[in-house]
Order: sequence, then structure tokens, then C-alpha cells
Amino acid sequence: MIARLFLCLLLACALPAFGQPRALDVTVTRGDSDGGHVYSVGASGVVAAAPAKVWKILTDYERMPEFVPDMRSARVLARDSYRVTLEQTGVARFLFFRRDIHLVVQILEQPMSRIDVGLVSGDMRLYHCRWELQPLDAGGTRIVYSGQLAPKFYVPGMLGANMIRSDIEKMMTAVLDRLDRPDQAG
Repeated sequence: MIARLFLCLLLACALPAFGQPRALDVTVTRGDSDGGHVYSVGASGVVAAAPAKVWKILTDYERMPEFVPDMRSARVLARDSYRVTLEQTGVARFLFFRRDIHLVVQILEQPMSRIDVGLVSGDMRLYHCRWELQPLDAGGTRIVYSGQLAPKFYVPGMLGANMIRSDIEKMMTAVLDRLDRPDQAG
């Protein structure tokens, strides 16, 4: 009886943790430029995975559509040491708004610490982002995503920041969840 009571108490204490969303910090701010709106984005989260595992998964670009929501394809067009040219297709969604997106980006890798992504061509006027990997003293890795983007297409002014925030939250949550999967040994 005491053992069963202890087990129930243990489960009752643990259940709130199972339903908790991942700790994720996301910011999106909209600024104006001559060509239209520019969005500055930032997101960060912590995973138990070591930087080497994080690096391995984040630089396996062609497998990202397997776990990043709304990314349909990613194809390496060229690779030279730590420089990669990548073609991506996907979709941006928010409420009733849906837009197909095609990008060709140049990626500069600084192994185990950062990945810089810049626009070559596609459906953005401006697209630059950075993934930073910060090892934690207690183990694990803090992943910091930052960037600026400006779509070539119309984004409703009142909804733009919310739409982009939703996309960044979905992407970061999917990436962090993939990195914390036990079957992703690295």
C-alpha cells in the first residue's frame, strides 16, 4: 500500500513536467526600410546534446525536411570545405495566409561553433541568419538562432511579426526536439 501511494505521489509530481512546453526564447521585431518591412529574429534554447551532436544534425542539410515543419526540400548544390550552396523550398503559414518559398543560400560553417546563412537568390529581399552553438558547463548546448529577413512578397503589417514568430517557434521547437531524441547519438 505504501509503495503504491509513493508511486502515485511520484507520478503526480512528474506529470506537470511531461506536459510542459520546451523552454524557448523567441523575439521578432519589425523595422521599416526603403524596400519595406525588415524583421529581426532571435531564438534560443538548450538541449542535452553535446555540441558535436548538434553540429552533425544541423549541418546535415538535406535531412532537415524530415523534421523541420513546412520545409519541403533542401538540396546541396555545391560544397567546398566549409562553404555550402543550398537550395530550399518550403511554405510559410499563419491563419489563412500561405506562401510557397524558394531560396538559394550560401552557408559558411565555422565547425562546432557557428553556421552563417546568406541569401543568394529567391523569395526574399534580405535573408541572413546565424546558428550559434554554445557549450554549457553542466553539459549540453545552448543553441542561438538570429537573423534578419525581408520577404519580396506582401506580408500583412499587423500579422507579419506574429506569422514569423510562429514559424521560428515551430522551427526551433522541431530542431531542439530532434536534437534531444535519444536515437540521435552523436
